[in-house]
Amino acid sequence: MAGILADLLLILALLVVAIFTWLTLAPFQTLGWWAGWFGDRIYWESPPDGPPSGEAPRNAYVVFFSGVGRATGEPLSYRELDFLQRLAAANPDATVIDDIFPYAVNNLSLTQQPWVSRIYRLSLSSKKRGVPLVGMLINLHNIIQILTAADRRYGPLFNQGVAEVIVNGLIRHGYSPEANAPILIIGYSGAGQVAVGSSLYLKEWTKAPVYVISLAGVFASDPAMLRIDHLYHLVGSKDNVEPWWFMAPGRWPFFATSEWNRALRQGRITRINMGPMRHSGAGGYLDAKSLLPDGVQFVDHTVTVVSEIIDVVQAQENAVQTAHAARLAATAQAAGDELAALPAPAPVSANAEALPAEVQQP
Repeated sequence: MAGILADLLLILALLVVAIFTWLTLAPFQTLGWWAGWFGDRIYWESPPDGPPSGEAPRNAYVVFFSGVGRATGEPLSYRELDFLQRLAAANPDATVIDDIFPYAVNNLSLTQQPWVSRIYRLSLSSKKRGVPLVGMLINLHNIIQILTAADRRYGPLFNQGVAEVIVNGLIRHGYSPEANAPILIIGYSGAGQVAVGSSLYLKEWTKAPVYVISLAGVFASDPAMLRIDHLYHLVGSKDNVEPWWFMAPGRWPFFATSEWNRALRQGRITRINMGPMRHSGAGGYLDAKSLLPDGVQFVDHTVTVVSEIIDVVQAQENAVQTAHAARLAATAQAAGDELAALPAPAPVSANAEALPAEVQQP
């Protein structure tokens, strides 16, 4: 009996070592993509969803990044689907994009990964059947990718890949770079780090206003916090994951020169208390059954807060564009006034002496 137990423990130990060895190779996926081993294709699981021909671009584009439980670009959680539908209905002048898998530099879902797709399909199937232990393989993979995004060595490569996917996804959904519409990235849970990291390159490439909405996001101090237009951090009082920010030294108050603390002092970060909400599941931000003291569903309150942020962003950008147009008009008017004030050229006298013969026109 003792021998059988020892063999089982040995097999379990080898299995754990094999899984963690496999997961720690995640950064090499990013390096392989950067080196061009996997080509430059961006994978999509659904056809493009651009606006009808002739329709003007929307006033804002909202990109949703799901938490660590997602295995594909399509939302699988019924709570997330419900939240996204309510958010789109509450913001008819904005486009909500939810088909990006934020844990791959080329948007390739785990169930389509070469060599290991069967393992992830088994894990996803187990997760759907309520067998969390096997389903945790998906979570572990995505957590490793979050750590890659936060790493100062591999993070810039990973975040550039995700930013490229975002740009491609925006164009698929009718985004026009000339319109300069604001882009808002919602990073839920661990995807908060991916949203923050990729926003830096998205801002550089599109030159558009870029905002990040951290919905219970987990993230480290990042250079993007000093470059994007604003970061909104939404957190509930019963969120047991929020204290994990202490694992990011850059967010410690006494590191005054970190990007996080500098952005705080510059007013680039706003923290919003969402009330007695948990991190996920029942009682979480997307729960339709839990109610606030005033009877509002948790998910409706979350939709309201996010919609208010979208409205504020749109109002700010409209004011900026109006002020810019007014400055251009004032500059043009001033230039016209200066030209009008110039003295008129003196008329040529009819009695003027003729030019010397050598400079007269033939």
